Amino acid sequence: MNYRNLGNTVLKVSEIGMGCEGFKEDNYKNTMRMFDAAEKHGINYFDLYTSDPEIRAYVGEALRGRRDKFIIQSHICSVWKDGQYVRSRNIEEVKAAFEDSLRLLQTDYIDVGMIHYCDSLKDWEEIERGPVMEYALELKGSGVIKHIGLSSHNPHVALNAVETGYIEVLMFSVNPCYDMQPADEDVNQLWNEEKYEEPLVNMDPDREKLYEICQSKGVGITVMKAFGGGDLLNAELSPAGKALTVNQCIHYALTRPAVSTVLAGAHSLEQLEESLAYETAPDEEKDYAAAFASFPKISWKGHCMYCSHCAPCPAGISVADVTKFLNLAKAQGDMPETVREHYEVLEHHAGECIRCGACETRCPFGVSIRENMKEAAEIFGK
Repeated sequence: MNYRNLGNTVLKVSEIGMGCEGFKEDNYKNTMRMFDAAEKHGINYFDLYTSDPEIRAYVGEALRGRRDKFIIQSHICSVWKDGQYVRSRNIEEVKAAFEDSLRLLQTDYIDVGMIHYCDSLKDWEEIERGPVMEYALELKGSGVIKHIGLSSHNPHVALNAVETGYIEVLMFSVNPCYDMQPADEDVNQLWNEEKYEEPLVNMDPDREKLYEICQSKGVGITVMKAFGGGDLLNAELSPAGKALTVNQCIHYALTRPAVSTVLAGAHSLEQLEESLAYETAPDEEKDYAAAFASFPKISWKGHCMYCSHCAPCPAGISVADVTKFLNLAKAQGDMPETVREHYEVLEHHAGECIRCGACETRCPFGVSIRENMKEAAEIFGK
């Protein structure tokens, strides 16, 4: 298992994490099976968005004796009410539900306290200025949660939240189809077939900016919906009109700026193991570039996907890394010191480009790489 820094936190997380969708399967027996497999294969991070008390209790039993082996991302504002899950901003309900989750999980702290499901700017403003954020800060101050997170599907909301400085971890929906969609306060629009009827070209600029700002500010992204609820794995259901593999979806998410872990949705142990196979898969099985270039409904023409098909560079330049730092600097509108430092330590810089064009002949997306290298040399000064 490979591990990554979770943004600027001190946490080192497995790049494959667990979602909690399958914990309830087989009368909750899946919970223990999945935690046993996770420990065996080195998964140390999982998300628990659900407020179902039975799932929380079974997770608590699965963690017994090995709490220190797992990093918990558990949700504030996810409430069980009248026998069903509810997202609540009622602070008394929120407090009662979170305190009960600690009891059921048999722990006295949560690593990432994730403020649950915020997709509207009005909702975020009420969270930021109201008792929910006050409660999250209180929990962090007392050590009950170590870091504050937010889950969202809306890049406008997420970016507003990240820029306040409160949010250290962002749970966000990342996959190659959703990344083409503009911000919307209705999460169901991500699945709306009408949104994909006309050909889509290039990543939505707000989503791209969000990832790059998170990278610059050290906000770690934990990925949900990497498979689009399974739709991306099925040619008939995929909005792109062509199926991707599990490895391609995971690799796409892990190559986005700021991403630390992919919370692999799995309803069975076999599905979890399929995601775990990413760790030992050869590079050609992870490579998404050829598949993306052949999508009948979606095009990334002219857009760098950081796929590294342009390599090797005769001058030794890591084109993907230089382009990523260039995009980070452009997204910020200035030169963040962290971006400059990361660029400086590259073995070779954009100014060394000999403009041979070999990289452009190999790029599946027709990117003007030589122009990018020229711009990077002008911005970074070498």
